[in-house]
Amino acid sequence: MSTEQNHGLEKDVGPAAPGPAAPAAPGAPVAPTASVGTNGAPISAEEHASRFGYGPLSHVDPKQAVLRPFGGEFQPGLYKSVEARKFANPAPLGLCAFALTTFVLSAINMQARDITHPNIVVALAFGYGGLVQLLAGMWEMAVGNTFGATALSSYGGFWLAFAIVLTPGGFEIQESLTAADGDETMFYNSFGLFLMGWFIFTTILLFCTLRSTVAFFLLFLFLDLAFLLLGVGYLQRDSAGAPNPPVIKAGGFFGLLAAFAAWYNALAGIADSSNSFFVLPVAHFPWSPTGRARREKTERETV
Repeated sequence: MSTEQNHGLEKDVGPAAPGPAAPAAPGAPVAPTASVGTNGAPISAEEHASRFGYGPLSHVDPKQAVLRPFGGEFQPGLYKSVEARKFANPAPLGLCAFALTTFVLSAINMQARDITHPNIVVALAFGYGGLVQLLAGMWEMAVGNTFGATALSSYGGFWLAFAIVLTPGGFEIQESLTAADGDETMFYNSFGLFLMGWFIFTTILLFCTLRSTVAFFLLFLFLDLAFLLLGVGYLQRDSAGAPNPPVIKAGGFFGLLAAFAAWYNALAGIADSSNSFFVLPVAHFPWSPTGRARREKTERETV
């Protein structure tokens, strides 16, 4: 969690008390806390969720939200902190799983070290980009981040599906399509449509980041371009009938940029003043709520 997130959290729940709280006077009303209601009785988990606005289907009132959009939390809009949540921030885990798997596949798409076949990605796609990222998406649902749950779970499913397609022998997807057509044309067309579907899905998520941070927006922009170029590369093949090498390499280039953008957002969510000598800068768009607030503050100070 970044320094500015710490400040937002302190504003939400108040600074920590310097010492033990003084006992309340007899008959005095009890101030509600994260665990105690106005009548002094402990509140249930359901009441806690309703009061603090978290859960898979919760919606945040901007007037009550105190934390700004932050890629390290996989939050594209204003959000409210969840007090005493039992889960840590799962976003960096999902971002790292996505970044590493994307990095390896994109490097292969660019034919780094003369590698032309992505079989090594199958292990990563099943174990890290698939399983671990899917788990991170489920944990995002537990902490009430609908966007994070949708994105991380979906891309975890993408990597699992990608690994299934490339798994030799067991599923025989590529082999059956090749046998039905006599060559690999049907497989290339099918795989191109598969990638174009993910391009459409990523475009939808991209629209949800237009009012977030620059790094968060760039992550989805680079990923969107990678899916588009890879899909075009498989649908518009070269004269030999193989995926178009220059277009595939261009898709790999934007995939590498997406991987580094994901790692940047993950580090922003992990590094703070307690474990790092530096905190990554978080730049907000000028039209975002944070950007407008800063601009209005500057205008007031200059008047």
